[in-house]
Amino acid sequence: MDHTRDIVVVAASAGGLAALRTLLGALPGDFPGTILIAMHTGAFPSVLPDLLGYVSRLPVAHAHDGEPLRRSVVYVAPPDRHMLVHDDRLRLSRGPRENFARPAADPLFRSAAVFYGRRVIGVVLTGHLDDGAAGLRAVHACGGYSIVQDPADCVASGMPRSALPAVVADVVAPVSEIGGAIVNALTITGVPKEVEMSVRKQAEIETRIARTGRSSVKDLEQLGQHSSLTCPECGGVVWRVGEGQPLRYRCHTGHAFSAASLNHRQSESTEEALWSAVRRLDEELILAKQQLRFIPTDEKENIEKVRQRIARLQQASTATQNILLDREENRTPGPQHFEKQSEEASRG
Repeated sequence: MDHTRDIVVVAASAGGLAALRTLLGALPGDFPGTILIAMHTGAFPSVLPDLLGYVSRLPVAHAHDGEPLRRSVVYVAPPDRHMLVHDDRLRLSRGPRENFARPAADPLFRSAAVFYGRRVIGVVLTGHLDDGAAGLRAVHACGGYSIVQDPADCVASGMPRSALPAVVADVVAPVSEIGGAIVNALTITGVPKEVEMSVRKQAEIETRIARTGRSSVKDLEQLGQHSSLTCPECGGVVWRVGEGQPLRYRCHTGHAFSAASLNHRQSESTEEALWSAVRRLDEELILAKQQLRFIPTDEKENIEKVRQRIARLQQASTATQNILLDREENRTPGPQHFEKQSEEASRG
């Protein structure tokens, strides 16, 4: 079996354009490997390959479904498609979103880990939350090499900080050194890593789900345990995937998310519900004040009841708004935030 490292998979999100330009700018024009990049660009048209091509000595292009992998080429996941590898070819999929993103890094990393094993170099760059952590875990478990951008060097440190507990990274470095680290990793030799078969098996199942867009209860029973949670995308039943870090979940229709991205989405839903409550309380308050104006002055008992109701409504509205303000101060940027930033960058 060929153990030469020549497949490089890269995850990036907020701050990723600058990081990717730095990384690619450091690679030689005769780089003897294939580079595949998953950056959160959402569904909008993207000129990311052009923006990266200005600084890269290697050709950069959006991936095309069924295209054979070529060496010394940089492939970028196109908008609203997961980019996977299968039988030495690129596969594009509109499979279920992962971490509320498509393209997402985890499907790419897992597919590369399954089909290329020790040949893979996984790289996690700047970004919010934790897309890429589970994928890098699969790369590591299948014998691949892992590189993580130093969180202190990132515009958004969430993705690297989440990747580091998931694997014992071979390299942690500022982005200015990662291009060189990738080149070095092509030739570094050492004792082959032991393949973690349980993680590899999970990666095989999840890669098939991402490629086909289909999932089943049987698949999920093999991946983990049924939970009491429901999917925020489709409302389906959710299973906890595997053990250890990162904590992950997947629903029976195929949507997958980490605990961090799930928590953020639930937080958004809670916020929407609270704002809806504020609106309803304020509407009740308006109606109560209007009712008060038309109560005859001699109906003192009725007037007092409405005034008490107005006071309770005002108190409830103020308390709910204070909760919202407190949540806003402690907000963690989430998928919509980093997809928006990345979309703007990739559209030039």
